[in-house]
Amino acid sequence: MSGTGEMPVGFMGAAVVCAGLAVWLLGGRRSGARRAQLLLTGGGVVGVGPPAWRQLAGEVRRMRGRLGFEWWAAGIGLVVAVLGVSVLPVVAGAAGVPLLRRVRLARDARRARERRADAVITLCAAIAGEVRAGRQPGEALALAVRDFGAVNAGERGVGGPGGGAGRGGMGSGGFGDTQAVVLAAARFGGDVPGALAAAARRAGAEGLLGLAACWRVAVDQGAGLAAGLDRLEGALRAERDQRADLRAQLAGARSTAMMLAALPVLGLVLGTALGAAPLTVLLHSGAGLACLLIGGLLEVVGMWWATRIVRGAEAA
Repeated sequence: MSGTGEMPVGFMGAAVVCAGLAVWLLGGRRSGARRAQLLLTGGGVVGVGPPAWRQLAGEVRRMRGRLGFEWWAAGIGLVVAVLGVSVLPVVAGAAGVPLLRRVRLARDARRARERRADAVITLCAAIAGEVRAGRQPGEALALAVRDFGAVNAGERGVGGPGGGAGRGGMGSGGFGDTQAVVLAAARFGGDVPGALAAAARRAGAEGLLGLAACWRVAVDQGAGLAAGLDRLEGALRAERDQRADLRAQLAGARSTAMMLAALPVLGLVLGTALGAAPLTVLLHSGAGLACLLIGGLLEVVGMWWATRIVRGAEAA
């Protein structure tokens, strides 16, 4: 930092790059093509004035769909770098992006797994209801799978990023590429248990193995399919409720770990409010850099250890 207190040229360049990135995200790479298409297809005159609030809100939602919350790390790092006049926060924020992306992907995978598990429970109830209504097992299975596939296009992108909303995310989201195989086996007398077992390989859809077993017993030994599906549905519901209860019990531990992890940030804010200039001390002195490095390592190790304990409890 120079004696005149002027902002370094590097930070001005970083600010320009970030502004350009924001313009690119808001406008989109194909915004020019969209305007040309609108003009050439008779959609009227393409306006060049400021966008309407509704259009601006749509662009913000679209940008939020493109970017995950991990990019907040880069933005916060840039802000701290400007406030502390140091490039270290930018580097730390950039390093945090892939770590937070892994966290987000793991969270999305867990939610998709839970949606599939809920969908299997609902599917068992639907097939049992169709069988009790007088339909043949193959017809009942085909009808239930087709209905869920039509309502829940789910994880293929219907309903925005993340998808899978609706009645549990079954259909293509639960069966994946094996949905056509399951439907064909159900309609034309194929290997239904084998098709269900193949669909059960997706995380969260393991309950389809129980459905395959009920189907095999009902066909081979003449047992009641609806009664077996009722018992399977009850077992899957009990397992889901047990997982939800365990997650609720571990919520306190997660909250405590997050609160303890946020205490250093609160200390920096309080120090800044009191006029102690903690960013200057941490980023522009040897002792401060050493404290920052050691504290950051301890913070990462502590969060990793707390997460490991919680995951171990969930796995047990």
